[in-house]
Amino acid sequence: MENFWDYNVWGTVNLFAVLLLSLLAASMLRHAIPLLKRSLIPTSVLGGAILIAVAGVYKLIAHEGMFETAFFGGNGTATLELITYHCLALGFIASAFKPSKGKLTKKRTGEIFNTGITTVSTYLLQGIFGLAISIIAALIVKDFFSAAGILLPFGYGQGTGQAMNYGNIFETDYGFTGGKSFGLTIAALGFLSASIGGVIHLNILKKRGKIKAEEPSAEDGDAQTDRKLPMKESVDRLTVQIALVVTAYLLAYLLMYLLGLLLPGMKSVVFGFNFLLGVLTATLMKLFMNWLRKKNVLKRDYTDAFLMTRTSNFFFDLMIVAGIAAIRFSVLERYWGIILIMGAVGLIITYIYNRIVAKTLFPEYPEEQFLVMYGMLTGTASTGVILLRELDGNFRTPAADNLVYQNFPAIVFGFPMMLLATFAPKQPVLTLIILVGFFAVMNVILFRSRIFRRRAKNETK
Repeated sequence: MENFWDYNVWGTVNLFAVLLLSLLAASMLRHAIPLLKRSLIPTSVLGGAILIAVAGVYKLIAHEGMFETAFFGGNGTATLELITYHCLALGFIASAFKPSKGKLTKKRTGEIFNTGITTVSTYLLQGIFGLAISIIAALIVKDFFSAAGILLPFGYGQGTGQAMNYGNIFETDYGFTGGKSFGLTIAALGFLSASIGGVIHLNILKKRGKIKAEEPSAEDGDAQTDRKLPMKESVDRLTVQIALVVTAYLLAYLLMYLLGLLLPGMKSVVFGFNFLLGVLTATLMKLFMNWLRKKNVLKRDYTDAFLMTRTSNFFFDLMIVAGIAAIRFSVLERYWGIILIMGAVGLIITYIYNRIVAKTLFPEYPEEQFLVMYGMLTGTASTGVILLRELDGNFRTPAADNLVYQNFPAIVFGFPMMLLATFAPKQPVLTLIILVGFFAVMNVILFRSRIFRRRAKNETK
């Protein structure tokens, strides 16, 4: 029988309270300190940094982890990782529920497809450089795991969960001592790269006068229409939005559970893509609700663009602050030199490659596309959204939608790389060669319009 005064009752609530308190503190600091305001550091990133600093001071004084105390239920770090895991999917589901701004034209389909190919190409580029670094390091450092670098795209491109999953596989199946910690460290450095590179780029844009404060648009406001759910109703409109999001996530869980039964060897991978399957179930629910409206079964528009945006932003903010707070810097003690080199190279190549792609293939909104992709492909998808919000707070450009729907082509073309990752420990050099060839093919597909247009012009001369 539970006692209401026990920490196991209050631990999770205390953790959420501290996360939200850090967001409030970060918001006040950001507006009170001119340097922080000019730096354009996202509030959620600053909130996470505050928690890391407080936890570090606590450990120096008490000689134990702050989040491992009874006040947070005794296992707060694991809870932070769970919050990060679930909020990513919930934020994307809320974004997927937002009413479409228009029909999916051929142009928009092409942009979404190109975004997905960019994601896979960046994974491959990170894998090529990461694997090359670890192969060279294995020749210099005794007993270093030569395939460790293949974790770079999982840590940078896919985040903590997948980096930890594959690091654990390498540790248990191939004897890579500290493989799980290596993957987590790469993921942590990826997030730092996203913040550092993104903030620097935002400041460059600010100096050029390309960042302007945006007022909420009329379409994003709370104006009442005949088809909207009324605010004065037996159930609040925001409650309906959250209910839709949670229902879609429940359906996603059932789908993941079934896939786990059908593919028991791929269960960790399946549940690692909770956000993708969540977007799928949300999209199907939205299509079904639209069909019911056309049949006049539903008399109201149950999804609200303004409230769904606020809901997704809440989940993304919570995910960022929890993700940063969960970072364990103690894992940097092993192979720190190689990890830092790999992290720095990952930052540079991801920045340059995505800059080229955005300017070449997305000329109508290159900065927005670059920020959202760079943020996702170094940190997490929510980091990309956070950076995008500094430039396009009302999501007037299609960059955010590209990020949501690009997962479908990305998973199709990116699946072979997941298979290659398990092959890398056996044949690291051969895997590197295959990655290079795969990267070349992906870029031919990505730049197809430029390549074949140029060839057609040459043939007519």
